[in-house]
Amino acid sequence: MTTPCLGTIRHLLEAQATRTPQAAAILARERSILSYSALVDQVEQTAKSLNGIGIGRKDPVAVVLPNGPEMALAFVSIASVATCAPLNPAYQTDEFDFYLSDMDAKALIVQAGMNSPAIAVARKHSIPIVELLPDEQGSAGMFSLVGPKASPANDSGFAQAQDAALILHTSGTTSRPKKVALTHSQLLCSADAIATGLQLTPADRCLNVMPLFHVHGLIGAVLASLAAGSSVVCTQAFDASTFFAYLREFHPTWYTAVPAIHQAVLAIANKRPRAVSLRFIRSCSASLPSGLMRELEEVFGIPVIEAYGMTEAGHQIASNPLPPRGRKAGSVGLPTGTEITVMNGQGRILPPGEKGEIVIRGSSVISGYASALADNTKFMEGWFRTGDQGYLDEDGYVFITGRLKEIVNRGGEKISLREVDEALLEHPQVAQAAAFALPHPSLGEDIAAAVITRDNNQITAQLLREYLHLRLADFKIPTRIWFVDQIPRTATGKIRRDQLANNIIQENNKPACAGNRVEAMVAEIYAEVLRVQDVGSRDNFFALGGDSLRATQVLSRVRAAFEINLPIATIFTKPTVAELAQEIASAESSS
Repeated sequence: MTTPCLGTIRHLLEAQATRTPQAAAILARERSILSYSALVDQVEQTAKSLNGIGIGRKDPVAVVLPNGPEMALAFVSIASVATCAPLNPAYQTDEFDFYLSDMDAKALIVQAGMNSPAIAVARKHSIPIVELLPDEQGSAGMFSLVGPKASPANDSGFAQAQDAALILHTSGTTSRPKKVALTHSQLLCSADAIATGLQLTPADRCLNVMPLFHVHGLIGAVLASLAAGSSVVCTQAFDASTFFAYLREFHPTWYTAVPAIHQAVLAIANKRPRAVSLRFIRSCSASLPSGLMRELEEVFGIPVIEAYGMTEAGHQIASNPLPPRGRKAGSVGLPTGTEITVMNGQGRILPPGEKGEIVIRGSSVISGYASALADNTKFMEGWFRTGDQGYLDEDGYVFITGRLKEIVNRGGEKISLREVDEALLEHPQVAQAAAFALPHPSLGEDIAAAVITRDNNQITAQLLREYLHLRLADFKIPTRIWFVDQIPRTATGKIRRDQLANNIIQENNKPACAGNRVEAMVAEIYAEVLRVQDVGSRDNFFALGGDSLRATQVLSRVRAAFEINLPIATIFTKPTVAELAQEIASAESSS
């Protein structure tokens, strides 16, 4: 391999092809194996094709292709010549309009016969359209390019180390997406750190189930594998029903994915024979719940390595080491080629154990966003502010406690949504969970949660709150819990908490009249204490504006009306009219 962080993707591939020309590089179903020698041939052919239609060094080329070996090969080939800018094929017209304009695309590459809104957008902006024709008879991923005739590129030839190899955009779930331009040098640094940390050798084989328009699949699976001289199996898209068939057919030694994919694999794992070829599983791009990690290790009998990464650092920042080196529960591991520290709001570096914002710097980290109007305040004196809250322990292990923008201020109490997620996921009947913030008339913000149960289990919100009461402070317990069939996520598995607040509440927050004498009396007490009207059986004390002080007033009136004493915790675990009424009825019958 080339010296880490030096050279280009092409240099890396050529070095591997010189060392082991016939070694497997890319594999796919119903295709012959693509060797490193053939991979380099494809890179050279792509260079001629792009240069011939006027595309050269530093020219951004938008790529809209389905997942698979062609997309993997297109990435390394296009990046070796110009700047590859992969886009999610599922984007709609307005999204393509934004991304093609923001990157100032010089060409759009689509698969021949593909019907994508990107084509009409490219025509509107007079962006040349280039068709990729897969070579169905050739090795995995081989293709040819057909584009409009144009003058040869002014800056032809191959890219250099400091040229941008890849353009990606941040997710933009809460703000305008920001363009991230990553150089060859930065990508090689990140890929080498992954390959080194995972002790990859030419004998290893990665099963890629991640989308190849995202940095996780592109760098964490494809480029890290190529950096080690190993191979990668490219699936068309993740499908849990075919996952174990891929394991049996290709005998991969590892795979990398987001927690949502791991969860889907586990859902059918007990129905399939255990895969003995895997030596470890990698997880990145979203927080891995500790319960999910334990279950993966129990089912597969191999270590699960959680890593920490982000687009602005070319993917990986930190990772847990492989055994026999120690892994720490709840930690994303040790820095991997990137310097990590923790700062307070004034930019002071904090000692081990103190929480603050995680900041990073290093050879794989960008120095600023490439978008013209991007806010670069996240870059401070050489450091990049990640937006993650966490701490380092005495041994340098990184612990993430949540996103700063996902820290909810509930009446002055700071609550990490991630902490609530973790507590819910520890319940044996909870398969997936996501806490989210709701506006509150007196507390400012309140906590709610969406839950997916295992095997359609009929656990109630009341029982879940009682379970959480043993694990969380009262003010951290969600006042409303909804049972749902699906939790909205990004294409790479991150929870869309913003959509939860907008969608789930609208569908489920329908009032119901009080159903019996006790409910009617509780509803009247809520209305009096909180000074609201039309209180129904499903109305939640805290959602109506209640707080700890008013909770004591409610229980005082319950004691006077029903001659029973209930502990203050009751209203936190049973905050709806119906739940509190049921508790009162039970107390009356047993007295």
